[in-house]
Amino acid sequence: MIPQPHPFTLRVPDAAIDDLRARLALTRFPDQAPGDPWAYGADLDAVRDLVAHWREGFDWRAEEARLNAFPQAAVHLHGIDLHYLHVPGKGPDPCPLLLLHGWPGSVFEFLDIIPRLTDPARFGGDPADSFTVVAPSLPGYGLSFKPGQKRFGVEEIADCVAHLMHDVLGFTRFAAQGGDWGGFTASRLGAVHPEKLIGIHINLLAVKRDPAMLPDPSPEEARYLEELKLFLKEETGYQWIQGTRPQTLAYGLTDSPAGLAAWILEKFRAWSDCNGDPWSVLDRDRVLANIALYWFTGCINASFWPYYARMHGPWPIPDGRTVDVPTGYAAFPREILRPPRSLAARTYTDIRRWTPMERGGHFAAMEQPDALAREVREFFRPLRRPGA
Repeated sequence: MIPQPHPFTLRVPDAAIDDLRARLALTRFPDQAPGDPWAYGADLDAVRDLVAHWREGFDWRAEEARLNAFPQAAVHLHGIDLHYLHVPGKGPDPCPLLLLHGWPGSVFEFLDIIPRLTDPARFGGDPADSFTVVAPSLPGYGLSFKPGQKRFGVEEIADCVAHLMHDVLGFTRFAAQGGDWGGFTASRLGAVHPEKLIGIHINLLAVKRDPAMLPDPSPEEARYLEELKLFLKEETGYQWIQGTRPQTLAYGLTDSPAGLAAWILEKFRAWSDCNGDPWSVLDRDRVLANIALYWFTGCINASFWPYYARMHGPWPIPDGRTVDVPTGYAAFPREILRPPRSLAARTYTDIRRWTPMERGGHFAAMEQPDALAREVREFFRPLRRPGA
């Protein structure tokens, strides 16, 4: 029997909001290490400012209402209640699009880009390019989490969302787009569920991070190897702790909203195209809404699980397998890693669009919603035709 979805509306209890404010008021801050701000992690002044705004200026109910303005549902699938936005397209023949977030993100990342995909005419585009967007909270994240539920790695996430799109919602074939774990999930779908997809569009490539793959590098490949060397040395501490001792880290981040905010803020600053000022490209209240969703749902521990699964299991694209569905890639200049096309082509055998983007980083749907939406529309336009 196919599980039946039911409508969903987010409403955090007043008592939970009051408890959050009380905890924020009692925050015990560390001192600041000597040297440049941000050199050793989240800067003290920046975290103080964010915590003060979270307590005194942030309006959760306003952000909650923005999310609830989109149709939402939940369905019991693969042993959990899977939450998703399901926003019909406005056009003659909307294409179903699975939109996938990552860590430390949530469906709040997509509030600006969804209308640009579902109603392109409103933003000067062609209504023939419209999508019906399905944006799930990934299993273990946000509104797809309850304490004690089973854990999901990328492989299980891909199977779950494929089941949602194909069997529950009845889309024979669909498009998929994602960054971070969403990019990995879309790539996994392309490798193991190709018959369900018209194509995938990603802004983070699921390419193994192994310098030995390029023994005689070209100049572009050498650039990537230097980038990879720095990333592995300086930027992977969070991966190691989340991928080896997630339970221990979760105590502090589940108990301290300031600790949670610092842990996530540092990534929004480091991974966005912001020249050191995240609020120059990101809306502070939208980032706080994302952090608050982690807080109110208590999902941070489960959200770490894809890291643990990856470190203790095979690469999500199995050895000997490739992604053979049509693939598009938006190469944002401040993405955490930017493998060259020569390396990506070993995993993705049908790259049909590879676009260097002018601006933007890891959180492309928040930083550059117009540019990303335009890329997604242009990539999938020819694939909408039967037999493309």
